[in-house]
Amino acid sequence: MLRKPHQEINPRNTITCIMKHFFFLTLIAITFLQCQEPTVAYDASGTFEAVETIISANASGTIEAFAISEGQTLDSGYVIGYIDSTQLHLRKKQLRAQIQALLSKRPDIASQLAAYEAQLKHAKHERDRIIKLIEADAATPKQLDDANAQVAVIEKQMEGLHTSLDILSTGIREEATPLYTQIEQVEDQIEKCKIINPVSGTVLTKYAEVYEMAAPGKPLYKIADLDEITLRAYITGDQLPNIKLGQTLTVLIDDGQESYREYSGQIEWISSKAEFTPKTIQTKDERANLVYAIKVNVRNDGFLKIGMYGEIKL
Repeated sequence: MLRKPHQEINPRNTITCIMKHFFFLTLIAITFLQCQEPTVAYDASGTFEAVETIISANASGTIEAFAISEGQTLDSGYVIGYIDSTQLHLRKKQLRAQIQALLSKRPDIASQLAAYEAQLKHAKHERDRIIKLIEADAATPKQLDDANAQVAVIEKQMEGLHTSLDILSTGIREEATPLYTQIEQVEDQIEKCKIINPVSGTVLTKYAEVYEMAAPGKPLYKIADLDEITLRAYITGDQLPNIKLGQTLTVLIDDGQESYREYSGQIEWISSKAEFTPKTIQTKDERANLVYAIKVNVRNDGFLKIGMYGEIKL
């Protein structure tokens, strides 16, 4: 049996093959590293939240105007609409008419006392005449006493009539007082028909539209101040001794470009009791069963949104 002659190995071909394998492995390694997301060390994570206020209607009726849209920024005290208040204005007009009719029944004290004032004037004139006659020995003291008594009687009659007329007038005014109070109540209800934004912030959700019926307590829209937003994060018991209220720390936000955006935050609240780790939160120590919630106040530059995830570095 013949054997084939042994072929010699070309060293140049061997080196070329090794270099090709090395280049291929290097290319694979570079590609793998480029596909890896950057890892940034952080101590806790959580989601952003804000104080959300639901603004409700204070009156019942048809919404005649409601000029807001979701995402709109509103100032405190800004009038954004109103609810139909026609019936309230008619009620106010009716109450004013009732007050006017009631006050018209008040007695005219001056006119009713005019007759007594004339009698009193005549009685005093007669008394003065008798005094002069007595000085001339042409009248008796009894006549003067009778004249003085006549003046006193008329004055008492005037005083009694004035008192009774005052009582009558006061009673009528007191009857009108509840009507004035009702007018104030109606005016308050009319004022509540205005939809006035009570807090500055951004409209998150709009619940009502123009021409819909409103009722006291019906939600109209939800608003939140997004200039400062809060990151609710969770830390372990081992990290708790390393933080305090007012402490400044770094907040990290994924900007979607394989890098992180950094913010400065301040701890404004630390929970006084532990709770189980939320399912959506991953802490540094994943083996911990109990964590403490903290709130970190962050100045919003417009990129931070409610529900966005964030990390903190202590």
